[in-house]
Amino acid sequence: MTTVAPAGDQPPPTLAAADVARIRLTPWRVLRSEALKLRTVRSSWWSMAVAVAAMAGIGTVICWSTGRDWAHIRPRRQMRFNPLSDSLGGYLLAQLAVGVLGVLATSAEYSTGSIRSSLAAVPKRLPVLWSKLAVVVTVTAAAMIPSALFAFFASQRILAGHAAAGVPHVAWSMPTVARTVIGTALYLIVVAVLGVALGAILRHVAGAIAVLVGVLLILPAIAELLPDTWANRINKYLPSNAGQALLSVGGDSQTMTPWRGFALFCGYALGAVAVAAVLLRRRDA
Repeated sequence: MTTVAPAGDQPPPTLAAADVARIRLTPWRVLRSEALKLRTVRSSWWSMAVAVAAMAGIGTVICWSTGRDWAHIRPRRQMRFNPLSDSLGGYLLAQLAVGVLGVLATSAEYSTGSIRSSLAAVPKRLPVLWSKLAVVVTVTAAAMIPSALFAFFASQRILAGHAAAGVPHVAWSMPTVARTVIGTALYLIVVAVLGVALGAILRHVAGAIAVLVGVLLILPAIAELLPDTWANRINKYLPSNAGQALLSVGGDSQTMTPWRGFALFCGYALGAVAVAAVLLRRRDA
């Protein structure tokens, strides 16, 4: 006579070898999971929407209003108008938006506690950071490069329509134009990387955003208050000033050369990423 064991006494099912192979951890799966996280967080969409609107819209509006009111603008202001720099002026707001996107990609998980699940699924930890960086860089590049190109071409088309009134405009083939437009997008990509690193280091959304704003905006403003002998030596080496050298139109003795300044800015961002990687390995979740 046979008896059937109660359901509660049955041994738990085991995974077949094929199932284990099917669910094993791979870099591609870690990357997909990080992309899914970023895509499903509403604040990420808002940050990127603000960045795109600022980068594509602000410079275009500035050039449109300048071209329309050119005859009524004071000569001193006309002389200060730069058709290239002003068409890309939206990067000042866009840098905050992409920086916040980078911060949210890392520190938001610490705020909710979901980082424990992420690190439990990826015991080596560092692939999580590399995947977050790859996703944020890809998203930022995909949004900012077209936005910068749109801002430039739309603005120059508007200004060219007022050329008969004496409104200046530039063409893509002119020297430094391509470098400045693409450089604006490259600068924003590195800002996003810096945001990811700060979020991983501080593990607090508000704190990381405050440090990001301090580095990009407040620190250069404070440096401007220093005596000229100090300011001339320090200002060009500050992170944002070094990175924005790539956006400069004309030569300036107070700034670094474009690519040297951008290389220094990348060095700052990579240094922050290195610190984030070390802390991620050593600290508890």
